[in-house]
Amino acid sequence: MSNLLSIFIKSLLVDNVVFVQYLAICPFIGMTSETGKATGMGLATTFVIMLAELVTWPLYNYVMVPLGLSFLQTIFFILVIASLVQLVEFYLKKSAPALYSSMGIYLSLITTNCAVLGVTLNCISKNYNYVESIVYAFGTALGFLLSMVIMSGVRGKIKTARIPAAFKGTPILFVSAGLLSLAFLGFKGLIK
Repeated sequence: MSNLLSIFIKSLLVDNVVFVQYLAICPFIGMTSETGKATGMGLATTFVIMLAELVTWPLYNYVMVPLGLSFLQTIFFILVIASLVQLVEFYLKKSAPALYSSMGIYLSLITTNCAVLGVTLNCISKNYNYVESIVYAFGTALGFLLSMVIMSGVRGKIKTARIPAAFKGTPILFVSAGLLSLAFLGFKGLIK
């Protein structure tokens, strides 16, 4: 049980997918202007990450490896992820049209979100069993959601702050993201 907690905390904080691994920067910058949109994107991505891991781990271990197709893992995983994103798109379009329209192109970009693919590939490379891979995926997904919500809060403060002209716009976002990354690097000593 302590191993699963260790995997969860490590994937959530110590190896945060955005602030430490620097994956999923496009939606991180593009969808954090408002907390509602950031939360919606984070939840949609969390759902896709969890479904992708639930499908890709058994696919890899019980189909691809026995058939000698493990060298095609990236292609298979991208196909699975693209299919899952289509399901999420259909669901959001029907049940939450306002969120669907506010996400715009970024919803389709979950397909190419390297965080989703990164989770599936990391679980294979770390030789996690099925339960460990699900815990890792959940921690990573929550880490993505956490980073989105934190950055949307920072962006809310930036709107009212006095910022030098040279830093207005995208530069201050990257400076803020860099400072948040430094803060998350402080978790490195938490778990070995």
